[in-house]
Amino acid sequence: MKKDDLIEFRWHGRGGQGAKTACLLLADAAFHAGRYVQGFPEYGPERMGAPITAYNRISTARCSVHCNIEQPDYVVVVDETLLDTVDVTHGLKAHGAVIVNTGKTPEEIREKLPHWTGRVCTIDARRISEETLGKNFPNTPMLSAAVKVSGVLEEQQFKSDMEESFQHKFATKPQVVAGNMAALVKAWEEVQAG
Repeated sequence: MKKDDLIEFRWHGRGGQGAKTACLLLADAAFHAGRYVQGFPEYGPERMGAPITAYNRISTARCSVHCNIEQPDYVVVVDETLLDTVDVTHGLKAHGAVIVNTGKTPEEIREKLPHWTGRVCTIDARRISEETLGKNFPNTPMLSAAVKVSGVLEEQQFKSDMEESFQHKFATKPQVVAGNMAALVKAWEEVQAG
């Protein structure tokens, strides 16, 4: 397997925000696109609001590595407050990007990442989820932003696979399917790169 065939993500969030769910949805979408995948969380104390980390490996060839990801290509930060306590860019590859859930611009977030000189992307996942779902469920917008920034999956296939996944997951709540799809599309359009 060539090094370029493997793309790795590290997710930072807090318990209850959906970082683990977004990680597993990304693995599911990549699997449906014919890729080899891994998606798994790492927990500290398992409680609401505690920091959690989750990981994805997506590859065109079977991957036999089964450990935490120390040098990701992309870092997704579901809770901006973690920037004050966690070195989210630790080990992030120079060609990669950090994607942060915030209402701030990439330039404003860059000030909180003094040792990072690579790409910084932002998406206001809270606002998008509140507008489309009526509540703060940032995982769907963050998933969409991660896929767009990384280019790991083709846009139309990704959206189609996610709609099918949402229809299965929320079979008894069609309004939730529509809201999640609206969040997915809006995030794809609004993610900012700096």
